Amino acid sequence: MKSRSIRFLHPTAFIVALASLSVTREVAAQDSIATNISPVVVTVTRGSSGSVLDAPFALTVITPDSTRPGGRHVAVDETLALIPGLTANSRSNPSQDPRVSIRGFGARSAFGVRGVRVLRDGMPLTLPDGQTPLDYLSLESVGRVEVMRGSASALYGNASGGVIDMKTIAPAADRFSGDIRQWFGNDGFNRTVAAASGTAGRIYYQGDAAHTRTLGARDHARQRANSIFARGGVVAGRGEYSISVLGLDMPEAQNPGALTLAQMRADRRAADSPSVAKRARKAVKQIQVGMSASGELAEVALSGSVFAGARSLDNPLTFGIVEVGRHSHGASARASTNARLFGTVNRFSAGADFQWQNDLRRNYSNCNEARALTSATAACPFVGMERGAVTLDQRELVSSAGIYAVDEADLGERFRITAGLRADKVQFEVRDRLTGASNPDDSGERSLSSVTPIVGMLARLGAKHSLYANFSSAFETPTATELGNQPDGSAGINRELRPQRSRTVETGIKGLAGLRLRYDFAVYSTRVTDELVPFEIPGSNGRRYFRNAGRTRRDGGEAGLELSAGRARLTAAYSYSRFRFNRYSPGGVDYADNHIPGAARHRFQAALTSTWSRGFAVADVESAGRVFADDANAVVASAYEVANLRTGFSPLHSLPRLFLTAGVQNLFDRTYAPSIVVNAARQKYFEPAPSRSFYAGLSVGGGW
Repeated sequence: MKSRSIRFLHPTAFIVALASLSVTREVAAQDSIATNISPVVVTVTRGSSGSVLDAPFALTVITPDSTRPGGRHVAVDETLALIPGLTANSRSNPSQDPRVSIRGFGARSAFGVRGVRVLRDGMPLTLPDGQTPLDYLSLESVGRVEVMRGSASALYGNASGGVIDMKTIAPAADRFSGDIRQWFGNDGFNRTVAAASGTAGRIYYQGDAAHTRTLGARDHARQRANSIFARGGVVAGRGEYSISVLGLDMPEAQNPGALTLAQMRADRRAADSPSVAKRARKAVKQIQVGMSASGELAEVALSGSVFAGARSLDNPLTFGIVEVGRHSHGASARASTNARLFGTVNRFSAGADFQWQNDLRRNYSNCNEARALTSATAACPFVGMERGAVTLDQRELVSSAGIYAVDEADLGERFRITAGLRADKVQFEVRDRLTGASNPDDSGERSLSSVTPIVGMLARLGAKHSLYANFSSAFETPTATELGNQPDGSAGINRELRPQRSRTVETGIKGLAGLRLRYDFAVYSTRVTDELVPFEIPGSNGRRYFRNAGRTRRDGGEAGLELSAGRARLTAAYSYSRFRFNRYSPGGVDYADNHIPGAARHRFQAALTSTWSRGFAVADVESAGRVFADDANAVVASAYEVANLRTGFSPLHSLPRLFLTAGVQNLFDRTYAPSIVVNAARQKYFEPAPSRSFYAGLSVGGGW
């Protein structure tokens, strides 16, 4: 029987939560909170590096361990909190990444991240077909996150919602600084972390390793995982050269599946019975290595990177067993320079991105329910074996190439115009290795291309305020899997499924009010043609298919505020989302004017952080309106409000780098589903959140 509590944490105690990663980070967080707010520099715009106030786009920059110190760094939904327009919902399912979306793009994802480009220190984690697995993204060393909200294809390619670039924290100034952290929590949660960094002259290094075990907040949700991150570099003259490594070994991550509304209300810890019977789960091994260089040559700033990765996936699901062996690699290069043209100062940037993906995919019949049988069947010819007959055996090749150019022109001291253009081509190829009379040849090729422009204007309203407007465009291809899953069962690549294309008009104002208030307001309207919509077919056992909606419209507004007062900081984010189908009639049923499922109309988050010389306390809240779960708007997930508390302190003057922490999640023990499986069959739309849970941690460090 699973342990559901930590005995030394009494549930009636007033526990405020979350642990500091180390006293070094905590002191930095306190200094950040106690200091006046200053303008923030960004690089995610792919133009010149500059202040957020100089970019005519909706941008957010957060430092998670300062805004909400003491994160456990177990999932990206904690890291990406408090960003207007962005939703990161835990699925309480260790075999599925949190559901991440920007302005609703990505909410349809069945696994991984769709519709949003994700990078680590500028190195893409997103594959050329637009899919991003996040399970191997180590969060221990992430010190800063830059988010571009809105149509990102004009700068990054194959994305509709935006860009998330996670930056590694600066290494320690000493030759060596290290920390060991230990976490405990409900449901057998146990996490051990070792981290180190340092600087010696022009050379720097940093890295971390983590081992995580948990029984899970639901039945059939056990997980074991080991992750690593390492980065080293050297600063030579006016250039910098670095190498980074991300690795994951996750031998077990069980999949509890989604529930019906009645099942969730009866027992939110329950697992979907077919998922249990079929032993749904995944095991992953992955490594990704990247090298980057930057410098200047004849007043031209140059940067480039190369990267390569390998991934193996063993993924029993309710409809079969999926086995994938993947190799991926890519390269990018960019050049920037300043020039005077027509009497104005221009900053020109141009670059190219290339990526390749090579997947060997095999599917087998899932024979877990049949293992007790004494006679073989056609689907399960090997008695007592989990893997049955091979149902799919193919090589999937995806490549993408994109070139772009951006010009930022200053029109006087207060006005700037930014214009960019990008051309992309994504090539899909399937080589079927399982053909015969009962297995038609699924081989085929398909090429998808697009040219996406972006233009923005910005006016500086004094030194600390900016008003901006922009027009941007985006395209997003189906993934290789989405192109291969044809609802009618026909062979080959789905040639009827088209990439979705969008156009966005946006305006906003952002700035600093006085020395202690940062604000960001934006409104936008997006028109999408051929939006990719997921659906399931009864009897498909959870397999997802896709179709195009004719036209959709997304109108919304976003607000972000950050107020600093002494050693207290208040951070808040609000999103208004009115997303509707304009023209959409699958099977002759008219869904025009229905809400697009998966996105709440209202969403609000806030965190109040207080620090003192030897500790901190944080209280945060989240509120989200109801969410429609299907295209017909017949199923609704209720609105919810949830609160979390956390605290941390150093108990001994003689050991300043000894830190104790504690926290409580879902303080009022709400039953709700933050994540929705859009258009699920069998009414299984709901992925319930964990009940009230406690955790505690110990951190000790040193250096020289």
